[in-house]
Amino acid sequence: MRSSQGSNDRDRAALVAQGRAIVAWLTALPADQFAAPSVLDGWDVRTLVGHLAVTVRGYLHVNGLTSTDRPRTLAHYVVGYGPGAAEIDAAARGASADRSPAELTAALNDAVEAAATAVRSESPAVLAAPRGPIGRADWLRSRVVELVTHADDLSRSAPSREPVAMDRAALAVAVRALAGILAERYPGRSVEVRVPPLVAVQCGGAEDDGPRHTRGTPPNVVETDALTFVRLATGRLGWAAALEAGSVLASGNRADLSGQLPLL
Repeated sequence: MRSSQGSNDRDRAALVAQGRAIVAWLTALPADQFAAPSVLDGWDVRTLVGHLAVTVRGYLHVNGLTSTDRPRTLAHYVVGYGPGAAEIDAAARGASADRSPAELTAALNDAVEAAATAVRSESPAVLAAPRGPIGRADWLRSRVVELVTHADDLSRSAPSREPVAMDRAALAVAVRALAGILAERYPGRSVEVRVPPLVAVQCGGAEDDGPRHTRGTPPNVVETDALTFVRLATGRLGWAAALEAGSVLASGNRADLSGQLPLL
């Protein structure tokens, strides 16, 4: 139990650290840039900030909601993002409507600091989250994935400015969570996906006739850096573009994840 709680505390610390990094970046962002389009279709920067505030407040709110149903795995839970897109969009617009840049930044800061000072009592083992029941550890990891992904979205939305600082622990949580989704959704051993030094997972081969790796160097290897993997997994970067740019190295005739990515 102590080990599980310790992991939960570390992941929550990562969420808070990444949230604070985003707040610091927004505090220095000129007010007129909040109205600029973001890299997400249909959202300006202010709407994206509203979504981030909803994300962090939702982390705290859901932690107190018990579900008696069997929890979904993280891979199963995120499938609900697509069908819930209209609801997510409405919540983001509602959170950002008629708020000044300073008010939006303050709202996000308040949510992050509430997460930092939350009572560390045990939350329910299974939570009633918006897309279905989920274990508390997976719920926290899903929120870290959101903050890491959208920190990068903010950076790419204002390319003339310094990027949002990426917390190393938060980036590690996000990469490992996404790699776990990939391995669960496409089980097998024919391809090893490496994101050094954070994680290596095997996937593929459950439904194909490709070679299966048992020990030693696998016949098919995909290797990339952490931020590129996050972008591929969340649909911010296409497989072909990543290969062309050299940000992904793929060897072996089965080392093609274009049919498996993005995950979200």
